[in-house]
Amino acid sequence: MANANTSGAIARITREIRQVQHGADLSLAVACRDSDVRHIRGLIIGPPETPYEYGFFEFDIKMPKDYPIKSPVVRALTTNGCRTRFNPNIYAEGKVCLSILGTWRGEKGEEWSSAQGLESIMLSIQSLMSSHPYENEPGFEGHKKEDPNPKAYIEKIHHETIRISVCNRLEGHLNIDRDRTVSSFHVPKRPRTDNGSFSPAEKSPKATTNASSGLSTPATEASIYEYDAEATYSALDQSQWDPFADLMKRRFLWYYDTYIATVNAGITQHSRHSPFTRMEFEYPPNSMEGKFDYPDLLKRLRRIKTALDQEGERWAREGAKQAEKCTQLAVQLAFQFKQLQHKWKEGSYDTSRLELNLPDPDNPFLWHLALFGAPMTNLDGGIWHLRLTIPLDFPSTQPRLHFLTPIFHHRVSCADEDSETKGTLCYFPEKEDEISSHLTAIMVAIEDEQPVFDPRAVVNPEAFKLFWGVGEGRKGEERKEYNRRLRRSAQESGEI
Repeated sequence: MANANTSGAIARITREIRQVQHGADLSLAVACRDSDVRHIRGLIIGPPETPYEYGFFEFDIKMPKDYPIKSPVVRALTTNGCRTRFNPNIYAEGKVCLSILGTWRGEKGEEWSSAQGLESIMLSIQSLMSSHPYENEPGFEGHKKEDPNPKAYIEKIHHETIRISVCNRLEGHLNIDRDRTVSSFHVPKRPRTDNGSFSPAEKSPKATTNASSGLSTPATEASIYEYDAEATYSALDQSQWDPFADLMKRRFLWYYDTYIATVNAGITQHSRHSPFTRMEFEYPPNSMEGKFDYPDLLKRLRRIKTALDQEGERWAREGAKQAEKCTQLAVQLAFQFKQLQHKWKEGSYDTSRLELNLPDPDNPFLWHLALFGAPMTNLDGGIWHLRLTIPLDFPSTQPRLHFLTPIFHHRVSCADEDSETKGTLCYFPEKEDEISSHLTAIMVAIEDEQPVFDPRAVVNPEAFKLFWGVGEGRKGEERKEYNRRLRRSAQESGEI
């Protein structure tokens, strides 16, 4: 559009990016490069109590030059190399079918409006990730999720969410060589176009037969892509950019207990290598084909957890070397440690004390914290030891905090019995680039007796359910049980 207000559009896009980045929604994240704010990477963390629970789903969002008059172009990136269709409206090739994006015919009033923006687009996509995704396919709205096919659809999405969006993604970040014999059927790949995207099929398939249910699968209209040299160059550049690596690692540690619980439930429900059921609206390659292999997922999750623990240990070793060289960050951290040690020793925090020490006086990248429970609370008498490890590229990468002393707390995850660490704390520093803000946020998270309910912060499912209550008339009794177990962990902490 010749008269498009480019500067105004850029200002609006920048504002919308900042709005999501500083919003309170823990399930949304966006990032862009300073050189091109129109090209945005979005991350949606799967909603709790859905088959997408705590999965990491990434999207490529390109704002047109005449935005917001025209809607953005959105492409799903979490597709297992264009082999997995995660939703009736999120295709294996990356197409996202939404009326506000102009990729699906909606009712009047559901089309794109300049009043909408980046956050509303992401929330609309997130709404597709429901507890009953089967009904997203037109014509199948009347099915109950307990019916055989909807139930089978939910079950395979559960499996592939952990396998593809969690395990595959984290293994890539951590350079883990995973078993190449993954549990999936071979789906022939379509030829690629010059720009690297998949070319559309010559003809949409008339119908296929469901190998598992014998049902006929109606065709879905193929998407058509035009070659775009600018998009090709941008796509190559974007493929090397991964802005959410650290966020995914930290969230994996938050949600580790939930992942393990989901996998253990899957082991009891599905025999190993039993095939997925193909839905009526699926056909290769726009489908979700595969086999259940929850025992393999259990091993992979534990390998990832071990690798993350080892990564923190590597930070400490490399930090000691940086301290010897007196790098700028090492000098700054050493100075901050002395300041904060004095501050907390003098009792700057009203309700309890936090003692800071360096296990190695010459290494300011590894801090030891001793937390003393506040008097007259459920924490009274407790003494917990924590380890704070600071990465060499702080604050681009955030510190890792682990409990070394067990605690039963709704904000602290559990750990495998053979793990040295005894839990990961879910906390929110106001200023991620200041260690002092991290320490304050740690105390707030542990001592907050009236936290805001947020199911996206469930890091200890058992403690969370007891704290908030899960049934009519039982909330009071469950909260009492939670308080008893927290007081017991405080008493036992002093005996360790």
